[in-house]
Amino acid sequence: MNGITFKNIQLALAATVFSFAFAKAQTAQSTINQDERITELLDLKSNLEREGKLTDRYKIQIYSGSLNTASSTLKKYRNRVGTWSSSIKHETPNYKVWIGSFKNRRETDRALMEIKKDFPNAFPVKPGSRD
Repeated sequence: MNGITFKNIQLALAATVFSFAFAKAQTAQSTINQDERITELLDLKSNLEREGKLTDRYKIQIYSGSLNTASSTLKKYRNRVGTWSSSIKHETPNYKVWIGSFKNRRETDRALMEIKKDFPNAFPVKPGSRD
């Protein structure tokens, strides 16, 4: 045989088999079965994080006391400043008016300067912390 040896034929055959095996491996498909509720849970988690309910956030308290005064203070805030979200929280025995959901202390302090113009006794709080 002129230049074609048994080893060359074996090498060519091995390369061909390897090429087909590699090509077959590249076209493999996988099927993932997941519970349909996972998508719902991820959406719920995203919404809670966006609203600041799952993260460690700061708030600004502008009032603590009776429900009637808390309601009128909240209305006053919404009419005057109203830039950030606001709510009334009940922590026995008082009702508290909390403003905002701030990511860090710097953001809280900037808002506090604005809020103190109308509510001079306002102060930052970090709900859930025991500092």
